[in-house]
Amino acid sequence: MSRLRSALAVLLLMAGPAAAQDTLRASAAMLRGLDKVSGRITDLPIQVGSAVRYGRLDIRLGECRYPAGDPSSDAFAQLTITDLRQNVTAFSGWMIASSPALSALDDARYDVWVMSCTP
Repeated sequence: MSRLRSALAVLLLMAGPAAAQDTLRASAAMLRGLDKVSGRITDLPIQVGSAVRYGRLDIRLGECRYPAGDPSSDAFAQLTITDLRQNVTAFSGWMIASSPALSALDDARYDVWVMSCTP
């Protein structure tokens, strides 16, 4: 089901206004995490090609893109999120800042979403 959502997100992205715009690759992204148990929100800056640990999650950023004409309007990031406790991939695909529920991490304790790309 997660792969289907990821594929749908990419298709919608390609068919929507972002496809008509040139996009640029960013060198980093700002993610935001929510610990649903404590209610604590944490900003997670991350460089392309590196990883950040958030609780029991390992979050890797493969790529972050944004519209060339308006860098602050939207961002979409390719993420791989691994649950280190269970040693399974909890999420792999594209997350879109303007539509976080379209392709979301499905975890009982944590939410992670894309805020912006950092050029």
